[in-house]
Amino acid sequence: MLRLFGVFLILLQTKLSLSSPETYYFTDKFGLGRFFDGIGGLSAGASSVLLKGYPAQQRNEILDYMFKPNFGAAFQILKVEIGGDAQSTDGTESTHMRTPDEENYERGYEWWLMLEAKKRNPNIKLYGLPWGWPGWVGGDTGNVYDNPEQTAMYIVKWIIGAKTAHNLTIDYIGIWNERMYNITYIKTLRKSLDSNGLQSTRIIAADYFGWDTLSDEIINDPELSADIYGIGVHYPGTVSSLKALESGKQLWASEDYSTYDDLVGGGCWARLLNQNYVNGFLTSTISWALLASWYEGLPYYGDGLMTAVEPWSGHYDLSSPLWLTAHTTQFTSVGWRYLSHGWGVGHLAGGGSYVALVSPDGKDFTIVIETMSHNHSVCIRPALKPYTVVPQDVKFVFNGSFSGIRKLYPWFSQLNFTGESTLFQQQMPVPVIDGQIRFKLGVDQVLTLTTVTSGNRGQYTPPPPSKPFPLPYSVNFEDTSVYQAPGVFAQQIGSFEVADVGGTHGHVLRQMTRQKPVAWCPADSIGMGFTILGSPQWKDIYVQADIQAPNNSNVSSIFIAARVSQEGCQSNTAKGVFLSINPQEKEYILSSSITVLGILTQGKLENLNKDWNTVSLLAMGNSAVGSLNGELIFNYTTLPTSVKSGFVAMGTGSLDYGDFDNVKIASARDGLHYMKNRKQNLR
Repeated sequence: MLRLFGVFLILLQTKLSLSSPETYYFTDKFGLGRFFDGIGGLSAGASSVLLKGYPAQQRNEILDYMFKPNFGAAFQILKVEIGGDAQSTDGTESTHMRTPDEENYERGYEWWLMLEAKKRNPNIKLYGLPWGWPGWVGGDTGNVYDNPEQTAMYIVKWIIGAKTAHNLTIDYIGIWNERMYNITYIKTLRKSLDSNGLQSTRIIAADYFGWDTLSDEIINDPELSADIYGIGVHYPGTVSSLKALESGKQLWASEDYSTYDDLVGGGCWARLLNQNYVNGFLTSTISWALLASWYEGLPYYGDGLMTAVEPWSGHYDLSSPLWLTAHTTQFTSVGWRYLSHGWGVGHLAGGGSYVALVSPDGKDFTIVIETMSHNHSVCIRPALKPYTVVPQDVKFVFNGSFSGIRKLYPWFSQLNFTGESTLFQQQMPVPVIDGQIRFKLGVDQVLTLTTVTSGNRGQYTPPPPSKPFPLPYSVNFEDTSVYQAPGVFAQQIGSFEVADVGGTHGHVLRQMTRQKPVAWCPADSIGMGFTILGSPQWKDIYVQADIQAPNNSNVSSIFIAARVSQEGCQSNTAKGVFLSINPQEKEYILSSSITVLGILTQGKLENLNKDWNTVSLLAMGNSAVGSLNGELIFNYTTLPTSVKSGFVAMGTGSLDYGDFDNVKIASARDGLHYMKNRKQNLR
């Protein structure tokens, strides 16, 4: 049922008294502000890895909450990582070119995600940005800027591939995530785009920190200025700079938020969406992450606008940031204009802020107000200076083209930290009398007043209940498409995808990366392949897999592991119980570290087959038991106390092909039973 503004009643033309309301004017008599570029979400750093594995019904519901207009967050921009087979926060994303002569536009999940977003909202803008790069792009020096033509070609082919393989038009392209830009490369990229008919793809530079260095370059270099559409900065703290404004470019918070999706995270996001423009004239804000869809235990767990981390159960969580996004996105569109500061944009006297936007034809008008208190809107970065918000009486006066507004449609949210919150609730229409409305604002509220009548709070039946990762679990990869990986596998170093080897094994999971990438973070320094699945809480666990080094591989070892911790950018220091099989030397190593520094025991293998072998590992208490092809190879009883719990993993000891099939994970009790049934001596 529609309600009258919750606890604060709109006091229109009534005779109820309010003492000295603060008056704010909304007019276009003195011109308009900047063009609005849209609110977006960012799928990068393997942040969407678990989403595609959801059951179809829940997956479609999640995608509707993200992208469907007038339903949920209704994002206006989708930004994605251009994968480079390099660790980029919570995993690696696959590249479209592993060598200069190889192209593949089926790998990974970003193509699928962009297609799903476009299917729901054909007007959504698409934005691509690299984190790491395949090693060949960096050449002998590892510097992608040494050969700008080659690097630009790699990016341009991704954009062309998006169109030819998926009919996706990429609207914006970035330089290199959180790494220093290069002016020659930016100019080369622009020339390469233009010469390939991609004049409509605009450059956002440089997805780095700080405004002034690049702004200076733009101001002093007309050619560079012409090449760049907007300056994109990460975590600007709602401010830009005088030099950035002098550049004349659109200013973007091209990555922001990165905050847990609780009520404080919602407050952070609501404050950013308004004050990025109020304080910094920023015309677009993009959240990392679009949604949190990576395993608990990995870095920044839960830092999304909603959470979907259980493809095995179908459970997901809607949260306040999702609905606070809708206060802006459901009532604006890319290409609208902000009103001028002081005449529709500004701070409220009692704390908080307001922005107003108008459609290009002048027919629609939207005001978004937020009154987020300091402690209830802290973001992960940067530090937030103290300020105060108090309840306040306000009067809005509409002049100029807006003097003819007769009715506004309110949508209201109240973040309540001691009880139930109200999130994105429609209220009764508000008549505008003599060009004015008058009302009270409380603390930790968001209010949209708009002429747009299409807003809607979408709702599906609740998702299935949360469940732990199911055991026993087994997969033979036959139901997974080539170039993909099952939805519960989260690659951490290298790249794992299904290959068809024919014969009795058919589809197998293969580690594909054969050259160190141009790294974005330390994980790739060790030159291995490494993927995880399961739960960070697993202690006593059994893992089994068929493994093979293909004929064209000189991989140093292939491993399975249990109790694996320390993933993401620190995957190079991962701890756990690792059983590695060296096919060349016909030996095994049991280690407490992903590298050879943690060797616990090792020995020769007498029963190693030339092609496929079945290897199993049981971790139970202080013991680790390993077998090969049904024969016991060790029973180690003094595991270090530092190896307590973690994921199941598998991988390769070097960057070369390694195959896995018929993976089985079970409880330690069941695993012990499996081993005893093979008549292994476990005494």
